Amino acid sequence: MSTQNIVNLSADGIAASAKKAKGRGLPPVHLWNPPFCGDLDIQILKDGTWIHEGGKINRPEMVKLFSSILRKEGESYFLVTPVEKVGITVEDVPFVATGFTLSGDGKDQVLTFKTHVGDEVTASGQHPIRVELDSNTGEPSPYVMVRAGLEARIDRKTFYRMVELGTEKDGWFGVYSGGTFFSLIKADDL
Repeated sequence: MSTQNIVNLSADGIAASAKKAKGRGLPPVHLWNPPFCGDLDIQILKDGTWIHEGGKINRPEMVKLFSSILRKEGESYFLVTPVEKVGITVEDVPFVATGFTLSGDGKDQVLTFKTHVGDEVTASGQHPIRVELDSNTGEPSPYVMVRAGLEARIDRKTFYRMVELGTEKDGWFGVYSGGTFFSLIKADDL
């Protein structure tokens, strides 16, 4: 996947690849072990925007396609195909959770998050929610695990909506989803 190939992918080619993959799930990037071919000038910003050589990638189909071949190894991120692996830069995490659906209530509630690239994930023991607090401001940064070490930052409006469903348990304020309680903040800090 050279820089030229990325730039020259046509909207029709991207759409055809996405259509072909539809219904089959995500590519098995965890099974592919191609040689490392260097880094590309691709960056995913904190707000989920994909940048290539300083310019925003404006085709949603291309962003979805690239996000489907994204893999994290340690603290590094790569786009992986069966024949090539290239490094990219991720400012925070690669995805942004822009909303969720709710089913059930109380301890039986289930939160299913949707990302800006169309992934859906139900928060559970396998897909935990976590919150980091900024050491200077105390501002929370909430995340949910999407797949294979790839997380989504939960956007502000979605986080506030989620907090409205919260409850206290064992000195923590948090939410239930998928049978698991996720601590958001110490109850004393409320």
